[in-house]
Amino acid sequence: MEEDKLKPEIIESADGSHTLRVESLNENYHSHKGALTESLHVFLKMGLALFSEKESIQLLEVGFGTGLNAMLTAIDKDRKHVHYTSLETYPLSWEMVSKLNYAKLSNDSKAESVFEKMHTAPWGEFAEIAEGFSLRKVKSSLQEFQSDTQFDLVYYDAFAPHAQPELWEPVIWQKLFEMMSVGGVLVTYCAKGQVRRDMQAAGFKVERLQGPPGKREMIRATKP
Repeated sequence: MEEDKLKPEIIESADGSHTLRVESLNENYHSHKGALTESLHVFLKMGLALFSEKESIQLLEVGFGTGLNAMLTAIDKDRKHVHYTSLETYPLSWEMVSKLNYAKLSNDSKAESVFEKMHTAPWGEFAEIAEGFSLRKVKSSLQEFQSDTQFDLVYYDAFAPHAQPELWEPVIWQKLFEMMSVGGVLVTYCAKGQVRRDMQAAGFKVERLQGPPGKREMIRATKP
């Protein structure tokens, strides 16, 4: 599933922001109801905003993809220092992602520079992308990923269960529970009942929250 096999196609979502469509998986990288709107709601409003008073956080993202979540986190005005680790098994080329309009729509003068730095930064090591925001991209599946870091916040942005069922199995939530700090939070756009029950079985306290436009619910899971 490298980029040339996925053959992603740029499409415009309902809020005017781009997403990528992968016909072979019947899947988009972001919601067709609004890519930018979805990321801001699910990951920043329902996740990052909870840590506005914490001086430094360790953040793990599963699914770097287009880099939209990372860019929005880097330019967020209310965040403190974020050490951002992002996993991606099938990286997209800069040639592809440079055509996306996220930076233009963000209304932040630093967004374009941040977006390019993120995508051109070396893999496997932390790079200072913006003041108070360092990024480490790791070309690895979650199943293979190992870390001694206890993560405070997890952005779970893998493809949907029908496209990547192996990333929604009970063992995934058990692994993430062990990798997170006490009080750590995981947010995902998915709200399937089985996912919620599997998270609870792994030890998480799970909330069903209002989803972004076009989606009734989302999940936020906290490690007690």
